[in-house]
Amino acid sequence: MSDLNRVTVLGAGVLGGQIAWHSAFKGKTVVVYDIAEDAIERARATHDGYAGIYLDQVGASEGDIAATRERLTYSTDLKAAAGEADLVIEAVPEVPDIKLAAYEKLADVLPAHSLIATNSSTFLPRDFAAATGRPDKFCALHFANMIWAMNVAEVMGHPETSKETLTSVAEFAIEIGMRPIPVRKEQNGYVINTWFVPLLNAAQTLVTNGVATPEDVDRTFMLNGANFGPMGMFDFVGMKTAYDVLAYWGARSGDEQMSRNAAYIKERFLDRGALGVATGSGYYSYPDPTYQRADFLAVPDLAEVPGLVESMLPA
Repeated sequence: MSDLNRVTVLGAGVLGGQIAWHSAFKGKTVVVYDIAEDAIERARATHDGYAGIYLDQVGASEGDIAATRERLTYSTDLKAAAGEADLVIEAVPEVPDIKLAAYEKLADVLPAHSLIATNSSTFLPRDFAAATGRPDKFCALHFANMIWAMNVAEVMGHPETSKETLTSVAEFAIEIGMRPIPVRKEQNGYVINTWFVPLLNAAQTLVTNGVATPEDVDRTFMLNGANFGPMGMFDFVGMKTAYDVLAYWGARSGDEQMSRNAAYIKERFLDRGALGVATGSGYYSYPDPTYQRADFLAVPDLAEVPGLVESMLPA
């Protein structure tokens, strides 16, 4: 057993909210922390939605849902949220300065025994280890989106992470139903995002450059049997996270196309408050996205799709 029973999730966004709900569902006592009250309220509303998902898809009973709610609390007070934590899972925006500031504040309120894990999707734990004030008790624990179905958790240490920390964090992952995936060498993007970010960036490039519509990009993916495509994945990841990743790595690597893709997402979505599934609007509208319609992959009748042939002519 890990003895990591009191958990604080730092950040009430898409994955932070999922990690908090799922950990509570699996028996952990969880505090959801965010600096913004409106983020906390969105997390509460999202958790109401997860209750239905867990009843329908995970096999939860009404009693399980009630117990999950009992184990969940919410706070905008960092000391109250983390002052008794056994484990803090950081899930704040994928922006280095925001993460560093969060760790520096956290260091002042955490008990000596507490472990910290970053859910960063692209950064190395060594980037933030010193700021935690306890580098030996710090590692990465990265979850996949839709945690109730994608039960993987990538575990990556840095040169100062202790074996005891890695053991406890891996045991915690198992206790909440995850399959730990060891990242055997430090790698930006871990395992999942090393292939996932290039996939999304390539798909976004097709849309940004007007090569294909979002729907047609997704059709090429879904015709292989997938339930949704890369543009639908953007909606699940969340446009803010997608923008942060593409903007940061586009600038850092000098990748002009990636930077243009980030700018496209900002202009078309973030500036309109369309954050994806969380707000009901992104590349698709939710809860009934068009890619779920029976005719989305149907063979078309040219006469019934105005402009289809014209769109095939070279620009």
